[in-house]
Amino acid sequence: MKRSFIAVFILATAITAALAASGKEPPPAGAFAGAPPQFTRFSSAELQRGFMALAFGSDLRVGARPRGIRRFDRPIVARLVTSGSIDRSAAMARVIEEYAAKVPNLHLTLASGEADLEVRLIDEKNFKSALRTAFGDQVTNEFVARTNPQCMTSVKSSAEGEILRSVSFIIVDKGDDVFFDCAYHELLHAFGLSNHDQRNPWTTLNQKRMVGYLSVYDRALLTVLYSPRIKPGMTASQARAVLPGVIKDLSLAAPDTKR
Repeated sequence: MKRSFIAVFILATAITAALAASGKEPPPAGAFAGAPPQFTRFSSAELQRGFMALAFGSDLRVGARPRGIRRFDRPIVARLVTSGSIDRSAAMARVIEEYAAKVPNLHLTLASGEADLEVRLIDEKNFKSALRTAFGDQVTNEFVARTNPQCMTSVKSSAEGEILRSVSFIIVDKGDDVFFDCAYHELLHAFGLSNHDQRNPWTTLNQKRMVGYLSVYDRALLTVLYSPRIKPGMTASQARAVLPGVIKDLSLAAPDTKR
């Protein structure tokens, strides 16, 4: 079972829901052995419910209450920091490049030097010490006691909802399934889908599932989040008002989905 968490420095309320979908397909080529199939067709209502559940809220909150949506509002530069005993930098770079290719409004690039998103590839034995270095003993002990995580993302946002910096910690020495599941899962957090939803059977951000690829469903939600009509700081009521139009304009929904 996947266990991860996200430390978020600005938070909103969570709404959860999940119903049905269609267009069931095998996992994409390159997925780890045993990866689950995915659905590819969703109604507008199903996408709206998932977006509201995952873009608002978080398992854990540090700091002040938020005003609404969190997302980057500028081109994103990512960089890898590799210290693990297994070199997965090439695989992680491909994951980042896939997000960049499939969600173009991210304006995401991979580079060295200063970065908006830092992905730290570490061994399991160094996971807690890496968190302590980043957050201190008290915060780390509380997080680990509450979640028993295998991976983690910290997102620091401004009061207006703009993500200032994200840092993801990914374990590299626990097998392909853990690595790829954490890699895809944590990047969703890093870009602003902060919450989990254990009742949603389609998202990677359901901690009862191990997925290990960028699903059609999660790609659609991230595409919505980075639509120009979704703004940092947007409240839940403001988001609900524009979501149907955004989903329609992006042709993300299948209106006649069969049950």
